[in-house]
Amino acid sequence: MRAQVLLCPTITAYGRLYCAPRRLHRYNSSSSSSQFLNLNLSRFSGALFFHMEQFQSGTGSSGKRGMVENLKRYGVISSKRVAQVMEALDRGLFVPVGSSAYVDTPVPIGYNATISAPHMHATCLQLLEDKLHPGMRALDVGSGTGYLTGCFALMVGAEGRVVGVDHIPELVDMSIKNIEKSVAASFLKKGSLSLHVGDGRKGWQEFAPYDAIHVGAAASEIPQPLLDQLKPGGRMVIPLGTYFQELKVIDKNEDGSIKVHTETSVRYVPLTSRVEQLGGF
Repeated sequence: MRAQVLLCPTITAYGRLYCAPRRLHRYNSSSSSSQFLNLNLSRFSGALFFHMEQFQSGTGSSGKRGMVENLKRYGVISSKRVAQVMEALDRGLFVPVGSSAYVDTPVPIGYNATISAPHMHATCLQLLEDKLHPGMRALDVGSGTGYLTGCFALMVGAEGRVVGVDHIPELVDMSIKNIEKSVAASFLKKGSLSLHVGDGRKGWQEFAPYDAIHVGAAASEIPQPLLDQLKPGGRMVIPLGTYFQELKVIDKNEDGSIKVHTETSVRYVPLTSRVEQLGGF
């Protein structure tokens, strides 16, 4: 296993690019679906480096519990509330049959799309946690198989409102079926959680404004309709860029002005049109 060391200012990344505060190690993994790739921080010559360790991922309740415990152990999850939600909503219900649900890696879900790696879900949930209290409203753009949308529903409760939008009808159908089998099913039945076919770049005006907006694909620039639908005092998390991407955190002030900061370097599929996404599929 050979590592290429590059400069990198962050500790969270997407897929199989993991960043330490001063270094990024790129590696190739040939682990089987029964192994959980994890990262261990150790201090060497005054800098922090990641070392890979393997853990059995398990299945069902043991798998999701092990996934959360390892994310906590390596500092990805620090919030008790986020840990509880990710353990309550079984990721295994939201990946294709036979996929490695609890391995810290993105999983293809068809239609040139993926479900993000668990550490990215945890990162985004923690960034949005203060905007996901009971009674608040959340929009999930590029909702895919519905996992993060379901997490939002558990956090805002029946008195809140969660909307998932994806432009692939088959994925929306899949996400509804997935949520119906999960602990978030009651929110779907009561109507406080809904999933829709649409161009997520335009948001979902019907239930705006939103306290929290999550975008699950990389945009070249921040879509204006999403800024318009973000509530004053609200927060949006969105990856920006093409080849080089950064996870941006956008806070809207009460006067409507915005403040933007960069959380980390990431790698997401592009936020594009349905036709472009399905090209060659």
